[in-house]
Amino acid sequence: MELSGQQVHHFRTFGYLALPRLFEPDEIAWVIEEFETAIRTVGGGDRHDGTKRTMFGGPIERTPKLCTLLDDPRIVRVLSGLLGPDFNYCGGDGNYYTGDTGWHPDGNWGELFAVKLAFYLDPVTRDTGCLRVIPGSQDSEHMLRRLKIDPNQSRELFGLEPRDFPGNVALETKPGDLVCFNHDTYHSSWGGGTRRRMFTMNCTRHYHTEADHVLGRRYLSVHSPGGYKTDTGAGMYFPLILDTATPVRMTHLAQPLAIHDELFPQYARRR
Repeated sequence: MELSGQQVHHFRTFGYLALPRLFEPDEIAWVIEEFETAIRTVGGGDRHDGTKRTMFGGPIERTPKLCTLLDDPRIVRVLSGLLGPDFNYCGGDGNYYTGDTGWHPDGNWGELFAVKLAFYLDPVTRDTGCLRVIPGSQDSEHMLRRLKIDPNQSRELFGLEPRDFPGNVALETKPGDLVCFNHDTYHSSWGGGTRRRMFTMNCTRHYHTEADHVLGRRYLSVHSPGGYKTDTGAGMYFPLILDTATPVRMTHLAQPLAIHDELFPQYARRR
């Protein structure tokens, strides 16, 4: 699928985009199966007891089949429509979620720089842990940012529960749907069970200009294995996604890989 002009305009204006049934039931079934394999073998999912969130890095990098999500034409077209055809893949996280997340952005770049794709692997509604967003909150002129309002303090400020902060949108999803949002967009999750399955892909635009390189280095200095003091054995990525990469896939990996090696030589890929 190609994103329409209206979809791109929606994302740039409101900071998010919902794509229902991007994957058919048989397709999302193998994604769920592979995710379960990954989180239970390398992500600590076998020890999850529901008392706190279980999270692990690089979920799509952990099985050969999950690696192919970065090659999937639908994923590539979505990211190309939002960030350009030479977008950079910059990791992600896999989760068994427990409890509320509260309102937060994942970044404060002040421009469309980084995008998160979120795959929810269980049906989630407004009352059972679906993603909520505050439309337009990625904009530096949005009232939250301009007036320095913390929506988590809305009970004290306005007498409203944080989950009911005015104007928020609950993005109810079923497995196979995809949700995309700007890293600067305020988002949260409320309610739900103690084993909500979700994984993400984080991507940035390619770094063409000197200003882009500055942003890219800032991003990767924090949002990367080296930034989290994790030794993958292959630098920016866990080895499998590199070992199975086609030349086309490498166009989305090469720049972060090289910058990560420069920033964190102690974790550089072992050739």
